[in-house]
Amino acid sequence: MSRQDTSREEKLIHGYNRMMERVRATLERLGERTAPRLREAIEQAKDKAVELGELTREEAERVGEYLRRDIQSAANFMASREAQELRDWLRIDVQLIEQSLLDMFLSVADQTKLDMLKFQEQLEEASEYHTGEVTGPGALACLNCGEILHFHKTSHIPPCPRCHGTVFTRDVEEVGSGG
Repeated sequence: MSRQDTSREEKLIHGYNRMMERVRATLERLGERTAPRLREAIEQAKDKAVELGELTREEAERVGEYLRRDIQSAANFMASREAQELRDWLRIDVQLIEQSLLDMFLSVADQTKLDMLKFQEQLEEASEYHTGEVTGPGALACLNCGEILHFHKTSHIPPCPRCHGTVFTRDVEEVGSGG
């Protein structure tokens, strides 16, 4: 990978983390007064990232979609099961995740779980993750061979190390435990 590609990947990862912070802050600020839509909070975070020169408009749009997908996936999980089972969804020891990122991620996911019921049809589209995209902490299963990839922090999704597949899902139960 070239130095330019590495720099671009780092820029997108940094943008993802900053935009997640802004989404959390917007949702916290609005609190109980109103039920802000996730889309609106992400739009504000994208605009701020572009305004501050952290990302181009195109990059902010991509990162915004990654955020929406990850938050909706977590909120859908939380709405359908007990919050304690989030550990199962993450498939990693919570101690390994940077605590601030985890707190931020859980805060945003919890505040959006009720809104998620309205986005059920969009979740079907958000269930696929592709090589080259950015994702938050958790596990993804390769749809081709079932290999499980673990992410301890915001990262780019690589090709599957086993079969070089490029399409993944968060629903590791659906795929099985590998092949």
